[in-house]
Amino acid sequence: MQKPFSAGKPTFVIFITLLLVLAIVPTQAQAQKFKVLHTFHGRDGASPMGVLVRDAAGNVYGTTIGGGTGKCSKMGCGTVFKLNKSGQQVWLYSFEGGNGLNPEAGLVRDAAGNLFGTTVYGGDTKCVPPEGCGTTFKLSNTGKKETVLHKFTGTPDGWFPEALLVEDLQGNLYGTTYLGGSSSLGAVFRIDKTGKETILHSFAGPPDGGGDGAFSYQGVIRDATGNLYGVTDAGGAYGDGVVYKLDSTGTETLLYSFPGGPNGGGPNSVLIADAGGNLYGTTKEGGNAECGGSGCGVVFELSPQSDGSWTETVLYTFCSLSNCADGALPLAGPLVRDSEGNIYGTTYFGGAYHNCDVDGCGAVFKLDSRGSETVLHSFTGGADGEFPYAGLMRDSSGNLYGTTQGGGATCYTSYTCGVVFKITP
Repeated sequence: MQKPFSAGKPTFVIFITLLLVLAIVPTQAQAQKFKVLHTFHGRDGASPMGVLVRDAAGNVYGTTIGGGTGKCSKMGCGTVFKLNKSGQQVWLYSFEGGNGLNPEAGLVRDAAGNLFGTTVYGGDTKCVPPEGCGTTFKLSNTGKKETVLHKFTGTPDGWFPEALLVEDLQGNLYGTTYLGGSSSLGAVFRIDKTGKETILHSFAGPPDGGGDGAFSYQGVIRDATGNLYGVTDAGGAYGDGVVYKLDSTGTETLLYSFPGGPNGGGPNSVLIADAGGNLYGTTKEGGNAECGGSGCGVVFELSPQSDGSWTETVLYTFCSLSNCADGALPLAGPLVRDSEGNIYGTTYFGGAYHNCDVDGCGAVFKLDSRGSETVLHSFTGGADGEFPYAGLMRDSSGNLYGTTQGGGATCYTSYTCGVVFKITP
């Protein structure tokens, strides 16, 4: 089966070789209350890759990198969608190219219901013609009016934002770009309510950058005092990525450099934080050396120490079960953590079913506070979807919502367009 189409984006290409042995069903219990809320067919969107957001009425909002009515290519330009709590599409906004192309990340929703996001391409066509270097946009709560807040222009500005944005109390938006900045290794930016952009930090990378990070994909989180926290896929002391902090003045502190191997490498997920200031995320590499290639990734916790240092703890190593039945390759995130300390997330590959290819179709997992994993759902590559790229959203009742990049219905001749799903505990 062909994997779901991508936008040809200049992000990492997944190179991973898993053990070529027969799949076995994991001992963990499969969730019995998995439901497909919506199946994409192309014109209503295709290939969702961003985390979902939900309003008080139970409506769900998200993006797809393809589909819609835009004419950028035969696969469309991408969309923003609203689903009601039953999974019916309420409205759809289609990008056209100049106003954005291929929104990969999810959305931020403000108190008035306006939606904010990024597109990897589109905008200023003078920057990497004809696609453009990406945009930050605002969409009205009806889905009818889009405002392009910023068109990225390349170095020394940013290129290719894949970031989930975060908003402060004043309405400023913060995010990252994969490339651009003064060294073309990515940047952290702020955009105010008028659309004025400020580059807060340009990543310098090693070695001339003093061990700084490089290539920040998924955005930042913000604490109550205005500090920003994020990860880079590469750079750092060992070249396997970093966790960093930017204070309100834009001063960077490197909190941790991933060494690869058992401790993980290539962090590529949005972080989450608990009340104690501990940070949680995933790496797409490292962990189990028997997995093949660079490893299948880990879930990690980073904890502040009294002397100002930070300590990493690997909470779970993927592909700990035969043929990666427990999941492999966690990607964009973010993770979700409940009040009992359980952590929920997705892996792009692995799981019990290898109908998609030898790497498996992906999984939804739960880690308890002791680090014991339960596979909540293994995707089959059929109507239930395949290849969940983004993390999960959790409602007040504990229901989990997510997307798969592929699976579901066939669209554009040889691809599948993905689904929105719900898991009830």
